[in-house]
Amino acid sequence: QMVLSEKVNQLMEWASKRSVIRMNGDKFRRLVKAPPRNYSVIVMFTALQPHRQCVVCKQADEEYQILANSWRYSSAFTNKIFFAMVDFDEGSDVFQMLNMNSAPTFINFPAKGKPKRGDTYELQVRGFAAEQLARWVADRTDVNIRVIRPPNYAGPLMLGLLLAVIGGLVYLRGSNLDFLYNKTGWAFAALCFVLAMTSGQMWNHIRGPPYAHKNPHTGQVNYIHGSSQAQFVAETHIVLLFNGAVTLGMVLLHEAATSDMDVGKRKIMCIAGIGLVVVFFSWLLSVFRSKYHGYPYRYVFS
Repeated sequence: QMVLSEKVNQLMEWASKRSVIRMNGDKFRRLVKAPPRNYSVIVMFTALQPHRQCVVCKQADEEYQILANSWRYSSAFTNKIFFAMVDFDEGSDVFQMLNMNSAPTFINFPAKGKPKRGDTYELQVRGFAAEQLARWVADRTDVNIRVIRPPNYAGPLMLGLLLAVIGGLVYLRGSNLDFLYNKTGWAFAALCFVLAMTSGQMWNHIRGPPYAHKNPHTGQVNYIHGSSQAQFVAETHIVLLFNGAVTLGMVLLHEAATSDMDVGKRKIMCIAGIGLVVVFFSWLLSVFRSKYHGYPYRYVFS
């Protein structure tokens, strides 16, 4: 009991100074692995040093810090759970001990027993947003943390800038507001919004997935997630580009059929439209096939 109380007091002292406790091999073995322990420890295994070039590690660390700060400065603060971090350059022996060869990785070390399968966070499926991490922590430890993000003034500033621009246009062209009835402008704005939503931008905002995934063994970078239950940010940009190209092809086909231009230009527009639709729709199907394994249909490309 004396050893346990010393452990808790030490962790509480560190947590009062820094929400995420940095650990090396010695601290990890003494405070996380060795009994007795009546507290859970959420540990992020990462590689934050610049020469490691782990962009995802930096992004995950920012979300992890938000989660830990939300715990530290709220009513959820308790000595039954602590947040820690082991950087590869400070605790490579811990990585070897746990047979870990990738980062970032989140593991819950429960108060009793060894970590089970569910105690390893499914980063590729859930993403590393602080809200998703908080749900996982609540599921594994029964400690509910309400995520409180620092105020972000970018949104209000952009909205204010937009309103200022619109107000300036109305003031300068008060006698001629025909631009507000420009169908092409409104159609283009609506199209951009639809393409953004259908490509999965809202899913990215909610889940906070990594931009891409780099295989630590081969160094190969994957931009398309292999599961239908998750996606990368780069994947949404690719799908947005493909959808936009297909849409442009359909617009060209429509213009070729209805415009008053000479026949030669209309033929060029028709050929370009057909090419865009065929090529990019085929690539969209290829993305679909790579995520829904066993899908039998394809168009031009496999």
